Order: sequence, then structure tokens, then C-alpha cells
Amino acid sequence: MKHIKPILLLAIGLLLVNSQAIADVSGQVRVVDGDTLEIGSAKIRLHGIDAPESSQECSAEGKTWPCGRMATAALRERIGGRVVTCSENDQDRYGRIIGVCSVNNADLNAWMVSEGWAVAYRQYSHDYVEEEAFAKGTKSGIWQGEFDYPWDWRAGNRRHSTGSQGKEVSKESSGNCRIKGNISSSGNRIFHVPGGRFYGRTKINTSKGERWFCSEMEARDAGWRKSSQ
Repeated sequence: MKHIKPILLLAIGLLLVNSQAIADVSGQVRVVDGDTLEIGSAKIRLHGIDAPESSQECSAEGKTWPCGRMATAALRERIGGRVVTCSENDQDRYGRIIGVCSVNNADLNAWMVSEGWAVAYRQYSHDYVEEEAFAKGTKSGIWQGEFDYPWDWRAGNRRHSTGSQGKEVSKESSGNCRIKGNISSSGNRIFHVPGGRFYGRTKINTSKGERWFCSEMEARDAGWRKSSQ
């Protein structure tokens, strides 16, 4: 019995060490898109913000522009090869860390919203509402013209993209974004490309979290895997 207490203390100590390791991730990053980073094998989704998808377009003065790619480029330039530190708040259904990331103690999440390269993700947090109001007031980034909120764009409600001609794109056909992100009955996220064996019979129900993708890279970055057939 006298050995039980030391073993218990050791187990508690290991748990504390592991929780600290999970809570803070630091290092050189790969910028996946305007709200997603990778540090080593860890993928981090920036808490409280939602940036345009990589292939998303916005419009200004009657012209479309690649706001998704520019948001990604802005975040990459802001980091500039420096070490990034991320504090974990939670994990999402894809296994990604949800966290606040910083460079030299400056909040990257807040910077992306205040510069107009992301919006406050009110569905999950109100932490960056003031930064969004500032960007909107200064017409920074995507606020310089018109844009689809990223969550609407992912659902297929796209008004500001090449080919949509200013009209809402049907949820049944997302313009040039024809890759189907399906969630199986067992919860597996599988995407199907045109010409695939199951493509024709696969139906997309956005209310269940299923979605359309514009490229295979976009689908993989979002946590889907390609159908083997």
C-alpha cells in the first residue's frame, strides 16, 4: 500500500506535463490558409475568426479579386518566418487545435480581423467583434467591397465569385466547385471528384456539415480524404 501514493503522484505529474504540452504549441509554421496553421504535425485553427477560403473570391468596384489567397498571403507575411506560439482553447471535430496564436506576444487572430482579412466567428466566439467593427469602419481587406461570409461560401451560397455573375449559386451545384465533401454514416469525411464511381449518387446536405470544394487541396486541408474509387 505504501507504494500506491508515489505511483499516484507520478501519474498526476505525467498528466500535468502532457496537458501543458497540449496547451501550448510553439515553432516555425506552415500557413495553410487565412485561419489555419501547422506547427510540425499539429494543425491549428485560429480561435474566434473565420477567413475567406483559399479559392474564395470577393468583389469590389464591379470586379472580383482573390480575397482567399490574399488573406493567406497576409497572414504569411505577418508571421514572416518568425516563431509562432499557440495556446489551445479546444479541439474541433477534425482533431485540429482551436487556439490563439501570437508572434512576439501580438495576437494573430486579432490582427487578421482588424486588418479585414477575417471576420469574427460569432457562432463560436465574440472575442473579436470590436476588431471586426474597426476593419469595417476603415474598409480594410474584404470590407473594401462585397463578399460572402466564409461560412455561407462553404455552404454553397456564393454571390461574389467568377461564374456566379452576382447571383446566388444553388446549393445543389456550387459553380466551378464540383468536388463533393460527403460525411458517411460512420462519420468518415470523404470527398468525391467528378468521374469517380460514387460521384453521381452522392448527395450533399449542407445542414449535416457536408460541403462543396473547389480543389482537392482545399478538401484535404479541411480534413476530408479522397474516395478510393
